[in-house]
Amino acid sequence: MKLKDAAVVVTGGASGLGAAVVRGFRARGAAVTIFDRDADRGAELAQETGAGLCTVDVTDELSVATAIAEAVETMGQVNGLVNCAGIATGARIVGRDGAHDLALFRRTIDINLTGSFNCLRLCAAEMARNAPAGGNADGERGVIVNTASIAAFDGQKGQAAYAASKSAIAGMTLPAARDLASLGIRVNAIAPGVFTTPMLEGLGQEIRDGLAAEVTFPRRLGEPVEFAALAAFLFECAYLNGEVIRLDGALRMR
Repeated sequence: MKLKDAAVVVTGGASGLGAAVVRGFRARGAAVTIFDRDADRGAELAQETGAGLCTVDVTDELSVATAIAEAVETMGQVNGLVNCAGIATGARIVGRDGAHDLALFRRTIDINLTGSFNCLRLCAAEMARNAPAGGNADGERGVIVNTASIAAFDGQKGQAAYAASKSAIAGMTLPAARDLASLGIRVNAIAPGVFTTPMLEGLGQEIRDGLAAEVTFPRRLGEPVEFAALAAFLFECAYLNGEVIRLDGALRMR
């Protein structure tokens, strides 16, 4: 699939990695619709890039289904999905205040995993209606890129909920690719390391410098544009399917 032929939904597209995907894909000629709960940030980015915008709760079936219908009306079809919506949470299983808050664990799973799957399944059902993109010989009708994390493999203390949600994203990549293969839909995932997102910027410069020092090479935090570039490559490289790719400068958390 060439990005100039793509009509892409980006969840969590109003900020961070998602916003970089929106900008990068629009620069390459793709039609893009932002799915995000932050209507104000989303509207600013939509005005900047010419992308569409739907205010969406990714965990809600009706919210996502309605937004997909709006995206199809605006773009003509949906043949791409990049799932970036998510939250980072931290809590030890037993901490100073006792056992891990079960509601926090459920919320993390609900947004990061269930929300991603909700958008994946509904977008895939819409993609199945497409003619093959650009009339390509492989019969490709859609491309899906999910966001995992290196925490899926190197989860640190205090990351039980977050690592569980991202491990599940990684784990469903291959079965999702196999399930959707007969429909001409590819599924991959990116597992980013530490990136300069609004979530990380709130930690302060000293903590960010400490994280960067742990990266093997290049010894710095990742830039969202690098995430967007890999997502674009996953769209255009038709033989990449069912894969989880670490994007982390060879960082191994310990």
